[in-house]
Amino acid sequence: MSVVIGQKAPNFGVSEWVQGMPTNFDQENDHIVLLEVFQVNCPGCFMHAIPEAIQIYHKYADEGVRVIGLATAFEDFELNTVENLRMLAETGEVVGETKKMLAAYGQLAEGSKYMHKIPFPLAMDRLTSMEGEAGQDQVMQIIRPQIPDFESKPPKYRQQIMQRVRDYLRTKKYSAETFEKFGLRGTPSTILVDREGVLRHVSFGQSGHLDGLIRGLLGKD
Repeated sequence: MSVVIGQKAPNFGVSEWVQGMPTNFDQENDHIVLLEVFQVNCPGCFMHAIPEAIQIYHKYADEGVRVIGLATAFEDFELNTVENLRMLAETGEVVGETKKMLAAYGQLAEGSKYMHKIPFPLAMDRLTSMEGEAGQDQVMQIIRPQIPDFESKPPKYRQQIMQRVRDYLRTKKYSAETFEKFGLRGTPSTILVDREGVLRHVSFGQSGHLDGLIRGLLGKD
């Protein structure tokens, strides 16, 4: 299925909660929900996106804004694991390129621990082992969020794009449910849902504009 800004947000996929109580978009009635999607082995996530999400959490927790962290994996599957996510939640330990980058910028505590305590719930995206050729539905699930008018494109163009997606899927060990359902392009990514459960915003990369978006949904602007 493809997601559409302005329509009801589908639930995100979860294989395991490592911190906080289980929840999902359809359980957060009357709350604005910020879902911060990251990878454990993602320096930019820990340098920029997670600190911003922590600030949002502390600033708006009493105004009906929920922040949830969802670790996913579309690469480096040996590092982007639920075990490493659990270690992060329990001890603050980071791994791989995240550890190297944070160390280089003096943002580690006690040698290998993230200097920020993540206060919001943390879960792992649902990963499915990739076996065999990708089906039509799976291919289109990736294409539609990126090219909404795909069906109106010339046949030769559609065939080329579909073949590229199939080639991409052959290189993957796992399919990440939330990452693909919301058509995310990488990490960090943010998904913002309003009090009625309507999808309002999906973005990839460094943000800096989330505060303004949330203020708008709260009626402060």
